[in-house]
Amino acid sequence: MQAASVGDFRELARRRLPRFLFEYIDGGSYGEVTLKRNESDLADIALRQRVLRDVSQIDLSTRIFGQEFAMPVGLAPIGLAGMNARRGECQAVRAAEKAGIPFTLSTVSACPLDEVAAAARKPFWFQLYMIRDRGFMRDLLAQAAQVGCPTLVFTVDMPVPGSRYRDYRSGLAGAPGLTGNLRRFGQALMHPRWAWDVGLWGRPHALGNVAPVLGPNTGLEDFFAWMRSNFEPKVGWEDIAWIRSQWKGAIVIKGILDPDDAVLAMEAGADGLVVSNHGGRQLDGALSTARALPAIAEAVAGNITILADGGVRSGLDVVRMLALGADGVFLGRAWAYALAAGGEAAISRMLSLVEAEMRVAMALTGNTRIADIGEDAIERLT
Repeated sequence: MQAASVGDFRELARRRLPRFLFEYIDGGSYGEVTLKRNESDLADIALRQRVLRDVSQIDLSTRIFGQEFAMPVGLAPIGLAGMNARRGECQAVRAAEKAGIPFTLSTVSACPLDEVAAAARKPFWFQLYMIRDRGFMRDLLAQAAQVGCPTLVFTVDMPVPGSRYRDYRSGLAGAPGLTGNLRRFGQALMHPRWAWDVGLWGRPHALGNVAPVLGPNTGLEDFFAWMRSNFEPKVGWEDIAWIRSQWKGAIVIKGILDPDDAVLAMEAGADGLVVSNHGGRQLDGALSTARALPAIAEAVAGNITILADGGVRSGLDVVRMLALGADGVFLGRAWAYALAAGGEAAISRMLSLVEAEMRVAMALTGNTRIADIGEDAIERLT
């Protein structure tokens, strides 16, 4: 199948990946209400078509945190992404560079910071959770600074991990020891292309940034146990000051859904925030990003950079998010699907489709520059 949309890449990923990995990418928490709302609420926003305007020159370029980007789109941090294709984060960072957009490496990536830095030619961003072991956090921040990461994305909506039913049903979580390994091995055998590309030649199968503290316990069940016991539930706004003392670059707080929290993030000295519900993977029943974003933009726009993610499946969705008040938009599942479908080349293909869709949406709403896109480009949700 020749992929013509993010939905096509999703289907290709479903065919290629073992079930436990596809369900991890594709699923959300509990009943997946918020996961579904992210997509449906965004898709329900009508674009306002305008005609007889000169749209012969469309400029997608933008500037975020002092960096120039080809379009206001970035690749969001995704845990375990490197298991979707051989050394997957290294492939993704190269695709992002070619497209002229930022790539964000997750704390719980398969490829460690130094490996991704060796694969990259330009600086990439780094994502961090609040972890109980401050020494470990300090070391990670030092490593990220050493390899030249200019921006830290600090995720704050995971003081405790949400329960994802699909992961238990597939055997990714809650299946320790030999039983879990046999379930996952059996699923891998059903997908020989992945088993050859990643299972055999994509080793080591470890979370590169976390492996030093896991020691010999590097299995998937050890990863989930580590998350449950090491994420810091006591995290508070005062911790932003500690992060700032350790990090000299831009700080972006990811996981904001409430205008009051957006104001607090601004007052805490953050350079940016990400309006996000963790892709519907944490608090099920929470607001979709599309519904949360306008009030947040009204509260802090112009005083802090606003990024957004959640449910973005096309360039039209990117334009919708920009019209709702975002300065930039993160793609999450979209690039994970593409990586699984065909590695670096497929991510590049997906990004070219998003760019083309953005150009059409901008032309037909009468906007020729990113800065021109405002709420008059859409009909808001009621």
